[in-house]
Formats: sequence, structure tokens, C-alpha cells
Amino acid sequence: MTKPVCIAWVNEPQAYEEALARAGLGGRFEFHGVSRDQKIAPDLAARAEVLVGWRPAPGLISGMPQLRWVQSTTAGMDQWLAVPDLREDLILTCARGAHRVQMPENILGTLFFLTKPLVFFALEQRESRWTRRVSEPLAGKTLGILGLGAVGQELARKAEALEIRVIGTKRTPASLPHVAKVYPPAATDEVLGASDYVLLLLPSTADTENFMNAARFRAMKKSAYLLNFARGALIVDADLIEAVRSKTIAGAVLDVFRKEPLPADHPFWTTPGITIFPHVGGGHAARDLGVAEVFAANARRFLAGEPLETVVDRARGY
Repeated sequence: MTKPVCIAWVNEPQAYEEALARAGLGGRFEFHGVSRDQKIAPDLAARAEVLVGWRPAPGLISGMPQLRWVQSTTAGMDQWLAVPDLREDLILTCARGAHRVQMPENILGTLFFLTKPLVFFALEQRESRWTRRVSEPLAGKTLGILGLGAVGQELARKAEALEIRVIGTKRTPASLPHVAKVYPPAATDEVLGASDYVLLLLPSTADTENFMNAARFRAMKKSAYLLNFARGALIVDADLIEAVRSKTIAGAVLDVFRKEPLPADHPFWTTPGITIFPHVGGGHAARDLGVAEVFAANARRFLAGEPLETVVDRARGY
């Protein structure tokens, strides 16, 4: 029986091959690992039924007539959905849930960054300067999460241990463990007005582009901070800059941007109150291992003819 041809077009293809082996599927695919900086050979592309990849190259899909399933290595799917030759029959799955550990930890680190003067201590040590500063407690604060998916729910579990109250929005609202109240998207302004920290974890879709605008910044507390670990297109850049400069909100920490790397002349760099992270929220040394586990679980279902998990709804955009 012919084995399905699987191409892992990633920088660490061995992580995906090893995940298949751990799942007992090592001999079930004709597996090919291709580094992301290399082109997939046309004869191999023509035979491929499964593709694991970060983002498509122009014309790649049209050269893969046998392709049945694409496993993205990212949770966001806007780059795949924008491909002009993306066929309707292709199953798209994302890496939803692969960032369950590292992203909540990085977001909690951001909350400590905003409330604890650790950066000042490190800088003042260079000058042998002893300056006592008082930390602001996180206990008792409210974290509003817009987009209570897998990452948001894991963050809520960990935040509860710090006595942080978590509220948020979900497209289909229902009670969630460790979340004080779940609101529908229509009640976003209520979440904004009640939160000391507003965290964006929404997908990038036509409905969420420019989601955070001047009106929504005015709905936030003047003492509140915005944290964006989702997609840069969720924010109207000029409106955020004005909101921070005018003290409509206290400030923002941004990990994602419309254009990356963020251009050196972008005013985000020089606006007091805005802190730039270079898109590190979901990254860690073993990131591919988490994505590979998502892939291997779906590979088992693919071989069995069962419905895959983390399937992308093209109409919703995630």
C-alpha cells in the first residue's frame, strides 16, 4: 500500500518526524524534511498529500495537485487564507494550543514587568546606585482577556493562583474555569471598563481588524494598560499612540505589529508609555516540539479517515 507523502517544510523537520515515531506512526508516511530556506523540489511537491509549514511561498500550492491537508505551524492563519491558489478542498489545521505554556508565561512576565521595578534595579546596578522602589501588587487586579481560547484559558488558570481576577470575551460565551465572567463580543466595552490590564488574544479576521480604536481606548480605565500578543492589525496604530500620549490609557506593551520587524522610524519606538517586544510571546527553544505534537495527533486521525482537530473555519478566519 502506498504511503502518503508528507513534507515538513520547517527549520526543525526532525521534531515532526520524531513526533510521528512517538505516536507509532513512523512507518506510515513517506516523510520528507525540507529546511524553510530551501525550495521544495517540483517532483516531490507534485506527490505530496500532507504539508507542514509556516507560511506558503508564491505558487507553492498550485504545484501540489495531490495535496489534501496543510498543517500550519502557527495559530494565526491569515497568511494561509490570503493565498490566491488555496483550493476549497484543502483541509487547513492550525497550531492552536501549541503555545499553551510559553505564551501565558510570557504574558505573566509582562504583568510583572509593568508592576515590579526590576528593570530599574538592573539599570541602577550599572551605576552602583542604591534606590529603593515599591512594587505594585497584582493581587486584586482585573485582567480582561479579549479572546478566551486555549492560551487565554491557561493564562486564567495561572493568573488565579496570583489572585488576579480574570474576565473576558468569547465568541460563544459559556462559563469557564478560573474566569470570573465570560462576556459575548458585543459586551467588549464592559470588559474594557472593568479591566486594569486588557490583553488581546483575538484572531486576525475582517471583523477584528482595527478592533482597538479611539472609541475603545476611551472605554478603558485611564490607569489601564493594553497588551497585544495576537496580531498587529487588531490595533489602529495612530489611535493607540494618541491614547497613550493624551493619558487616555496608562500605556501599552506590544509584541506584534502590522509590519515586522517594526520599522525603525515607527512612532511606537519613541512614544513614552509604549513598550516594544520583538514578537517573542510564543517563542521558546522547544517551540517546534509543541507544534509537532499537534501535528502527530492530527496525523493519526488523517490516516484513520477521522475528522481532524484545530481545523480552520475559513469563513471565520481561524
